[in-house]
Amino acid sequence: MSISIAIVEDEKNYNNALKKVIDYQTDMKVIAQFFDGNAALKNLSDLSPDVVMMDIQLQDMLGIDIIGKLKKDMPTTQFIMCTSFENDEMIFNSLKAGAMGYLIKGESMDKILSSIRDVYNGGAPMSFSIARRVLTHFERKSIEVKDFEELTKRETEIVELLSQGLLYKEIADKIFVSIDTVKKHVGNIYRKLHVNNKVEAINKFNHFKN
Repeated sequence: MSISIAIVEDEKNYNNALKKVIDYQTDMKVIAQFFDGNAALKNLSDLSPDVVMMDIQLQDMLGIDIIGKLKKDMPTTQFIMCTSFENDEMIFNSLKAGAMGYLIKGESMDKILSSIRDVYNGGAPMSFSIARRVLTHFERKSIEVKDFEELTKRETEIVELLSQGLLYKEIADKIFVSIDTVKKHVGNIYRKLHVNNKVEAINKFNHFKN
C-alpha cells in the first residue's frame, strides 16, 4: 500500500516538482496539491492523507496555523514542514503545533523522500541544521534550569516581580523588606543567573518560563 501525500505549497514550480518526484516512487503517491492555505484548511481533513508536506509562509496564512487547526481532526496524519525559515520561533511553533518533521527547501529530493518514509514509519526527520538548533536549544534550557534551581524562593519571587515591571521600592513594600534587602537579593540573582543587569535577568527569566 502506497503512502498518500498532500502538498501545501504556494510556490507552484516547487509544488509541482515535489509531486513529480514523489509520484515517480513506487511506494508513495500525491493525492492532493494545494497552492494556498484556505483550500488546504477546507479540504485536508476530508482527504486525511498519511503525510502532508507543509510550507510555513503561505500567501494567505501560516502553515503552522493550519496544523494547529487540523491536527486534532487528523490524528493519523503526519505533517512535515518544508520551508526556507530556520529561526527558532518558527521551528518550535511548528513542533508545538504538531509537526513531526522540519526540512529546509534546499534539501535534496532524496532527503525529502527518505523523510516522508521516515515520518510515515514513526520517525521525526529534520534537516541537519534544524536538528542542531533543537539540540542547542535544549542544552541551553538545561543550563538555565540549573541556574534557576540555585535561586532561593525569595530570589525567585523577586525576579518574578522585576519581570512584572515593579521597581525596587515597590518590591520592598510588597514583600515587606527594606530596599537594601531587595538590592542584596538582586545582586545574588545576577551572580547565580550569570547576568549583569536587570534587563538580562528579566530576559533570561522570561525565556526560562517559556
